[in-house]
Amino acid sequence: MILKTLSRLHTLPLASLFSPTLSPKSSPHFLPVSSPLSHSTAPNRSPSLLASVSNTTAKTSISDSARFARTVLFVPPGVDADEVSEEMILPGSNIVLGPYAGDSRVKEVEFVKSSARARDCPKDNKPEFAILGRSNVGKSSLINALVRKKEVALTSKKPGKTQLINHFLVNKSWYIVDLPGYGFAKASETARTDWSSFTKGYFINRDTLVAVLLLVDASVPPQKIDLDCANWLGRNNIPLTFVFTKCDKMKVSKGKRPDENIRDFQQLIRQNYKVHPSWIMTSSVTGLGRDELLLHMSQLRNYWDQ
Repeated sequence: MILKTLSRLHTLPLASLFSPTLSPKSSPHFLPVSSPLSHSTAPNRSPSLLASVSNTTAKTSISDSARFARTVLFVPPGVDADEVSEEMILPGSNIVLGPYAGDSRVKEVEFVKSSARARDCPKDNKPEFAILGRSNVGKSSLINALVRKKEVALTSKKPGKTQLINHFLVNKSWYIVDLPGYGFAKASETARTDWSSFTKGYFINRDTLVAVLLLVDASVPPQKIDLDCANWLGRNNIPLTFVFTKCDKMKVSKGKRPDENIRDFQQLIRQNYKVHPSWIMTSSVTGLGRDELLLHMSQLRNYWDQ
């Protein structure tokens, strides 16, 4: 059962995104804007009251709403920021669902190959999503949860087990790519150097890469290595979605809850991103966020296919 505090995090921001009482203090998950009230979700008013509102005020409200959506939410292609409503936002995320979202069901999955170099990866021009994160962040568990098959991706209690680029073909039409985890302490310096070299080469040279799913452990405070990775991807204009894992975890001793760690991470990310990247909360144990993440991947994939 998901923690009540997490349930509150899933619903409260969605219910308050376009509330006229929203303030930076009451909702620390989002960047401050002057007026997030959307004309599409404004309370019903009588014709006489509506007539008394000046055109200037109406234009300002719409402009602020659009600025809020563009800055805080992930607004996909095909969606006008002025038209975003609460119902369009995927629960537990800042992701707006748009017209390119389609069939997100995983009907079949097969392992294709492991590659030691980016140039050895499949060359059939199918779109792919790279799953990246610190060792032991739950990459393999997330892959297994997405495809609902145990041990499609090898899980191990030893960090750094995956040290190749592994391609899994989904529905014979697109790939999930399991990349080596970074930051495992027991790897040799040579192994770390090799990881940096061939993984960065993959990101820079892979034309079929739709987006990177950067996994961040929500059960621990923000880690510098995750922030560095996110900033490197941003500097190189590589699309990414933050996938917060282990959101079912209870608070450890004097540590913070997952929602508090996520808030802290987002505040640090805003220092380098003018527009916040898409993010979503997940748990491989409870299934939290699985269907929503697949829907998000479907709209990115279908737009890429155009």
